[in-house]
Amino acid sequence: MYAAYTLLAGVALVLVYAPAALLRRLRRGVPLHLRDRLALRASRPAPGPRAGWLHAVSVGEAIAAAPLVEGLHRLRPDLPLVVTTVTATGAGVVGERYAGVATHRFFPIDLPWAVRRFLDALHPAFLVCMETELWPNLLRALAARRIPVMIANGRISDRSYRRYRLIRPFMARVLDGVRVFAMQSAEDARRIIALGAHPERVVVTGNVKNEPLPDTAGSVDLWRRMLGLEPGQPVWIAGSTHRGEEAMVLDAHQRARREFPSLGLVLAPRHPERADEVADLVAARGFPVVRRSALPRARERHAIVVLDTVGELAPLYSVADVVFVGGSLVPAGGHNMLEAALRRKPVLFGPHATNFREAATLLETVGAALVVRDGDELGRELARLLADADLRQKLGEAGYEAVASRHGAVQETLDLAARFLLPGAAG
Repeated sequence: MYAAYTLLAGVALVLVYAPAALLRRLRRGVPLHLRDRLALRASRPAPGPRAGWLHAVSVGEAIAAAPLVEGLHRLRPDLPLVVTTVTATGAGVVGERYAGVATHRFFPIDLPWAVRRFLDALHPAFLVCMETELWPNLLRALAARRIPVMIANGRISDRSYRRYRLIRPFMARVLDGVRVFAMQSAEDARRIIALGAHPERVVVTGNVKNEPLPDTAGSVDLWRRMLGLEPGQPVWIAGSTHRGEEAMVLDAHQRARREFPSLGLVLAPRHPERADEVADLVAARGFPVVRRSALPRARERHAIVVLDTVGELAPLYSVADVVFVGGSLVPAGGHNMLEAALRRKPVLFGPHATNFREAATLLETVGAALVVRDGDELGRELARLLADADLRQKLGEAGYEAVASRHGAVQETLDLAARFLLPGAAG
């Protein structure tokens, strides 16, 4: 099975990954980082102490990992920390947020020789893997070297679960190399056990994204000035949008402006490299537009701001009167709506939030979020919320209280890390 998997991974590298990466390079200038991903820069074993290793796929995971990175540093300040990502945007977050605490490397492609070279160079003491990244050759190599592995903030989406079930006997062998699974919910725990994880290794810790980093005092006023918002001017944010959603967001914005002519909008595409495409769409609709990276130099009254930077969306939510969370009006699985709820904001999202089902259900159950089916309904609910400050406050407070009641995932995850990965670590 491992040989068949490796053959398929090699074919996918040549026929899928490499052409797609080259196309992104040619179209949008996205760096390939192939030498790093193939561990060709890691040819010699690194001298010195072993490193603590935390893997976060991209921006969202890299941001969510912050309290774990800081906690691991406190537990073992003598241990160098390395955070790996797959994407360049994730690398940017690591370089900016973890300077002086952890260094960055790109995650190796899951081929035996690339994994071997990477591990020789990194010499890890352990691996903490955010969400549920299950790479068979990597986990096999770590098990052979007796390097403990922890899945932190683990979750199994509907799509992944369906795929993994088709190869359950193989997945059971892969999962055998993981020392402990810290899963987000009881359903995630049930699924990982059904795929072959040992039940005694599975713990439900909750979602570490329920515990955001505190915003800087006075950040709301700073952001409002940065965005060029006038005192009392209403503004809403459409976060993590996908292709096809921006048009519906602009329809809703146009509808709401009939009642609120000064209404501002921050439009944040999920992938910042789409900023030019989104800005062109905004301009084609006749709206003035400005990119976040051009602020505060370039300002235009009532311009729609397209967020083309990384790592700023969550703190920006604190400015909004209403938040729409994208990836949900199109079948993309949705995105994290808890960041907005924790900032006491009323939340709107579409029906396709399957990847964040637990969070969506929580907010719906307590009356903190409204589900909209299309652009027309988005516009109606947006206008209704903007017209009723008491309703906005009611939804915002309900969401905050519901999410805040589930705090504790970070500490429980760090307790598990100290127990299973860092015997003898300071409490």
